[in-house]
Amino acid sequence: MAATLRILRPAMNLERLVQDIGLWGRELGFQQVGIADADLSAYAPDVRRWLAEKFYGDMRYMARNVRKRLHPQELLEGTVRVVSARMDYLPGARPPLPTAAKNAYIARYALGRDYHKTVRRRLVTLAKRIDERVANGRFRAFVDSAPVLEKPLAEKAGLGWIGKNTLLLNETAGSFFFLGEIFTNAPLPVTPPTQRARDRCGACKACINVCPTGAIVGPKRLDARRCIAYLTIESKAPIPLELREAIGNRVFGCDDCQLVCPWNRHARRTAEADFASRHGLDNPPLEDLLSWDEATFLAKTEGMALRRINFQQWLRNVAVAAGNAAPSERLIALLRERRLEAGQMAREHIDWALERHGCAGASQSP
Repeated sequence: MAATLRILRPAMNLERLVQDIGLWGRELGFQQVGIADADLSAYAPDVRRWLAEKFYGDMRYMARNVRKRLHPQELLEGTVRVVSARMDYLPGARPPLPTAAKNAYIARYALGRDYHKTVRRRLVTLAKRIDERVANGRFRAFVDSAPVLEKPLAEKAGLGWIGKNTLLLNETAGSFFFLGEIFTNAPLPVTPPTQRARDRCGACKACINVCPTGAIVGPKRLDARRCIAYLTIESKAPIPLELREAIGNRVFGCDDCQLVCPWNRHARRTAEADFASRHGLDNPPLEDLLSWDEATFLAKTEGMALRRINFQQWLRNVAVAAGNAAPSERLIALLRERRLEAGQMAREHIDWALERHGCAGASQSP
């Protein structure tokens, strides 16, 4: 223990430092900060089971970095503590459930500036402040950018509990927030078990029942291969025919399991200007999105998480939403126009949409 404590500056008050970390975190825009140890062995069986069931789909990197996920020391040598922080992102009032209507739906987290940049910049600032109080300390900040088990670490740090939809839930804030972590070798006091949230989902199955594609196959068990967020963002492949109708008007991600969660009645509107909706994308007319050529797509999505997909994936997604929407002359004309610049994968989805609107054959023109 004596060797471990030599990392601290003389007369360092660890409890006071933890209090200061919480204060600094709030000053930087985080709503809550907690500290966990680096032992994730209790979560290992569920992680390995999820991988064995191949629920990760084409995200093969999930299976390649198992040891790093379960052992934070593999990412930063000497890690003994993880500072976990959450930042609210809901840019406006909680919307109703999406429907296959004339407007498209984009997941609320993606409506503003790319969160990776905003949250990580604040975490780096927080790490620097801690570093000023710790001798020979080592720190590394992560925001969904490395093989990190964010939700288990946040759960251990007292930020909430992992709900049946596999998201972290907080009884005073719901789940519309980002998570970020600072790995460190500084032996900070961890959030005591008495301050950690207990699982309060109870018998509720709202998230399981509402999932349009049946991706939540059991409590805390998500088959990403059926998840709309995976199908419209992570996957670069065609969307399976049997799931297209269920996707409705969702063109980038899905919030359904959050929108019906009773705990999200407490979700708060963010004060972060970076997360404010851009270009009217909080409720965009589907025909407007379908009118975007590649140059417009690149201009409208600059600096946003929407850039996680390329234009061909965007065309694929918008085409599926168009196929689920009520037909109009303009909608059909725009589908045909976009088909001219679509690659093979996107074109197949556009043809599907045209056929849904009784235009079989007409879509085969060059």
